[in-house]
Amino acid sequence: MEENKKPNFAPLIAGAVVAVVVIGTLVWLFISQKQQAEEAMLKVQELELANEQLQLSNEYDELSASFVQHEGQMVLFNNDSIRAEYEAAKNKVEELRQELKQRDKLSQQRIAELQKEIATLKEIMRHYVEQINELNQQNQELREKNETLEQSNRQLSNRVAETTSKNQVLTQRMELAEKLNVSSVSLQALNSKGKTEKKVNKAKQLAVTFTIPQNNSTPVGRKTIYLRITTPEGNLLKDNGITFSFEGTTLEATAKKDVEYEGNEIPGVTIYWNNNAMLTPGSYRVELFADNYRLASRNFELSK
Repeated sequence: MEENKKPNFAPLIAGAVVAVVVIGTLVWLFISQKQQAEEAMLKVQELELANEQLQLSNEYDELSASFVQHEGQMVLFNNDSIRAEYEAAKNKVEELRQELKQRDKLSQQRIAELQKEIATLKEIMRHYVEQINELNQQNQELREKNETLEQSNRQLSNRVAETTSKNQVLTQRMELAEKLNVSSVSLQALNSKGKTEKKVNKAKQLAVTFTIPQNNSTPVGRKTIYLRITTPEGNLLKDNGITFSFEGTTLEATAKKDVEYEGNEIPGVTIYWNNNAMLTPGSYRVELFADNYRLASRNFELSK
């Protein structure tokens, strides 16, 4: 009869130990991989937050630059409250911009808050830009209207100036047409008997004779004709104190004569000047005036 053999548990124990070791190793590997995965996830989240913060910082920099760029155009707004709102928004952008630069890390919650803030500020900026563009457009239209109006005013002024000039020319022509005319002007030296004297140094009178032609444009009535005789030495012959107005000044006359003009030709009109001195030979200048016009100006040689 065979002896009862004791069961051999060694292989079972060994197998159990191996199983425990394997399971422990697997558990450790699982936990280790889980920790590594969690650490990797945290790093990814940190990188994402850092990237979001960097993008946010860049957006605030751009928005700040946009506020500065349009600041000079705020003069277009006459409303003080709009300018105050603009300044407040600009200052808020600068405040949040500095916060992003001064803090290395922001929480996801704070980044989300800043993203909402910048979305609101961008909308405010967009609204101001639209208003500025609208005002610029209105100003451009106003400038164009002003330029058109100025051009119209210049054209009107030119037409007025042209019409005024034409009227002045027409008035001058009418005045010249109304002017009393003279023709056949002559100068003679006379002796004491009223006869022609060839030697001027013996003359007792000087006589200026002329004709007044017919002119239907000249107003009829009494005309005073003033005579001026200038000697070769440039002296005016005078001794009677006669004066008259001409082109805003007062001139002395050698003599004068009143003529009743009826529009018809008057030949042989003569104005005399009595001589009480010795006259010298040479060129004598004769001028006739009436109604503020110089009717004639002639030079005559009187010999010795």
